[in-house]
Amino acid sequence: MVRGRHDAPVRLGILGQLEAWHGENPVPLGSVKQRVVLGVLVLHANRPIGREQLIDAVWGDAAPAYAVNLLQKHVSGLRQVLDPVHSARTRSQVLSWTDAGYLLSVPPDCLDLEVFDQNVTRARAARAAGDLPAAAASLHAAIGLWRGPALDGLTSPLLDAERDRLAERRVLALEDRIDIDLTLGNDDGLVDELRRLIADHPLRERLRGLLMRALYRAGRQADALAVFREAREYLLAELGIEPTAELQTLHRRILSGDEDPPPPAPRPVVKPVKPAADRPAQHRPAQLPHDLANFTGRTAELDRLVALAGDEGSMPIAAITGTAGVGKTSLALHWAHRVAPSFPDGQLYVNLRGFDPYGSPLEPTEALRGFLEAFGVPATQIPAGLPDRAAHYRSLLAGKRVLVVLDNARDTEQVRPLLPGTPGCAAVVTSRSRLSALVAAAGAVPVTLDLLTADDAAELLARRFGADRAAAEPAAVADLVTTCARLPLALAIVAARAAAFPHHSLAALAAELRQSRGGLDAFLGETEDSDARAVLSWSYHQLSDAAARLFRLLGLHPGPEITYPAAASLAGVPVRQVRRLLADLSGAHLLEECAPGRFTFHDLLRAYAAEQAHDVDPEPERQAATKRVLDHYLHTSHGADRLLYAYRERREVDPSDPAATVLEFADPDAALSWFVTERAVLVDAIGRATEAGFPAHATRLTWTITAFLNYQGKWHEWAICLAAALDACTRTGDLVGEALAHRLLSVALLQLGRHEIAVGHAQESLARYDRLGDRAHSGRLHLDLGRIAERQGDHAAALDRARTALELFREAGDPAGEADALNWVGLYSAHLGRYHDALRHCRESLRLHSEVSDYPGQADTWDTLGYANHHLGEYHEATACYEQALALWRRLGDRYEVATTLLRLGDTRHAYGDPDAACALWQEASQILDDLGHPEAELLQSRLAGTNPFPSDLER
Repeated sequence: MVRGRHDAPVRLGILGQLEAWHGENPVPLGSVKQRVVLGVLVLHANRPIGREQLIDAVWGDAAPAYAVNLLQKHVSGLRQVLDPVHSARTRSQVLSWTDAGYLLSVPPDCLDLEVFDQNVTRARAARAAGDLPAAAASLHAAIGLWRGPALDGLTSPLLDAERDRLAERRVLALEDRIDIDLTLGNDDGLVDELRRLIADHPLRERLRGLLMRALYRAGRQADALAVFREAREYLLAELGIEPTAELQTLHRRILSGDEDPPPPAPRPVVKPVKPAADRPAQHRPAQLPHDLANFTGRTAELDRLVALAGDEGSMPIAAITGTAGVGKTSLALHWAHRVAPSFPDGQLYVNLRGFDPYGSPLEPTEALRGFLEAFGVPATQIPAGLPDRAAHYRSLLAGKRVLVVLDNARDTEQVRPLLPGTPGCAAVVTSRSRLSALVAAAGAVPVTLDLLTADDAAELLARRFGADRAAAEPAAVADLVTTCARLPLALAIVAARAAAFPHHSLAALAAELRQSRGGLDAFLGETEDSDARAVLSWSYHQLSDAAARLFRLLGLHPGPEITYPAAASLAGVPVRQVRRLLADLSGAHLLEECAPGRFTFHDLLRAYAAEQAHDVDPEPERQAATKRVLDHYLHTSHGADRLLYAYRERREVDPSDPAATVLEFADPDAALSWFVTERAVLVDAIGRATEAGFPAHATRLTWTITAFLNYQGKWHEWAICLAAALDACTRTGDLVGEALAHRLLSVALLQLGRHEIAVGHAQESLARYDRLGDRAHSGRLHLDLGRIAERQGDHAAALDRARTALELFREAGDPAGEADALNWVGLYSAHLGRYHDALRHCRESLRLHSEVSDYPGQADTWDTLGYANHHLGEYHEATACYEQALALWRRLGDRYEVATTLLRLGDTRHAYGDPDAACALWQEASQILDDLGHPEAELLQSRLAGTNPFPSDLER
């Protein structure tokens, strides 16, 4: 057992104010923010939590730039008070660092939340066995642990969400306890307690039912009936709904004088499950999109899904299928949010784009990459092939409770590799296909969605535009329900239109809708009356000419999101004008503002917009719009690239269309932020350019974002872009472009660890440069092949390649290339233990680099000199060399190279016997890599924790 002061176990309490004790001695927990850090750690007790995840849980979007330092300070302070016998030379047994993150170790029965859960579990088991007195005793003990709201007085993104979840668990336990007390006849004080609870939770109908039973058993039948009337009036006024069938049944039994109305059956409750203490959960993804506020109907389907999720010993799969727009995703997400507390190890979500009108369905390998990254798996550790990637994913989920939502699947083959393989997890799949093979082979439970019932459809409309308005025109509401064919998407659009014009009569809206003409081939219901195109065209035709034109053109955008400047470029209008047009589209629910200034389409709306563009706008206008938006992305990217990597080889781009909006950035941070935000759009834009017949945009945009994707460690996306660029160059016969694409593709694949394929692309590039007679670029390819050999551990072959490159550069009269080759000859010599040879070659390299003013080359060479001197034991000289390299990289503004040089300088300071200086350098490097979102940031965790003080050198 973990011991602290006076050999007493550490006890923690969060069911009220956060408290800690060593035996009977309270522990002072420090500042409010330090207690917030402890609160988050307690919620992850006996499970590691990664540093980034912890920072996000404590500060959220308001995290300061120095959050890492603050976090370390708070953790250090907590170690001192929770484990005072811990010293700098011993590993804390209470709060420690592991490979997966910070770990707070709490002994059994030393956390009040754990004791609460144990008592509730015992109560349910006793109740199931018929031992109601034991169940009541356990529930009374569980509720007696609460001293107030959980973690009272502390606030953070995670704590606020968890406080609400824990409050719900407390009320559920209270309801169960009162139910059992009533059954046992322990009625004293229950009426007053229930009235207080109802005042705090007026929407909980079970509490009202329990109060009705308590009053009836006390001989107060009239008061019990009055409680029902109050409940009905409140629910109608607040939500426009009637009480549940359960409460109405209880009301009828009391009204009829039934002397012993049976207690209402408890609602299906999904029991939260605490993950085992030894689970290696570094990250806990929470990827579910937002729930629908006005979700209506689907009661039977929801009950079926909730029951399915309650089976902890199996790996349930639900297949929600039905026609487009019938509400499959809404149901899946509503259920997923409802049962999310039962899956504390995370919730994964992916849109598989099975029926995307433009792009192809998402490959399972790509979906798996996203899932693995969500759990913090570094890019370099993600397997390349589908079988290995799927196996890694299933292994990662083993022993966890994770919910997986696979939205918009094309077919069973797309879904099968994404299914968890372990009991305790659950998956829900939505698709327009029936997924019969998934039902037959994987045992998925089919949940087929039909159109809404007429009553549910009318309720949906009433909730959207007001119960009073619906009650005033019931015939018009029925007419709207019929005209919309009870299709949720059509109903939502009509309701939005009605809500936007509150003074229009519903009858007039229904008549106008009936007169609309058209159809949407990709969006049909069971009958001709369920064609949603009439609804979409009606909304579309209400737009101004300018808004309608923009709506059509948005169907040409690659997606997944669009900003004001991009939309302005698409339409060829100023940004100030497009803001109003996008507001019109968003107000008409033809576009969703998914984040401030960022808009997205529902896939059916995008299909309709593209269809209208092809029907209305001539081909030259569509092509001009596509070129303008591609110009926006190309020229804005070009400016950002020049600001971030000005010393890199410049690649010219054709002048932009004057009607395209090109952004300018005030500083490198703004440029980097834009790149990070628009990364997915830029990758899609390259594919769109290839499809739309703009190969020059595809290649130039790829060259422009190459440095960003490489330094961010987004090598897989980089490879996708390069493949598209290679295809474009091949189509146009651009031999120089082909050579460059093959070369860069080999580098991307090298970074991904796919060495053999990288060799093939490098050789293809070399063959083209040889055909072009470009000896300088041939020399670059030999350097690249040398890097591949180095990664494969063949330093002698790498040295031979570098020497061949050196001769080619000398023949080509390329002093900069000659200097680069000399540096690589020096580095590979150092790898082979020939450190003095390395120094000789690098000094010659440095002289040539200085003559041609090649500052990046000088920085690389100083770095190699530092490496060679380090291994000769010349630590002072190595430090001076690294500092020279560092000064040049800072001057050039290359933050990634600054980080890697800091790492090696830190290694030298550590070898020299200065661990404090080394730690400070590693910490600075870690912060930079974290800011860049680079996967190599993970490699620093062990050295910063002191568990691996002499890590191998990071690859150059």
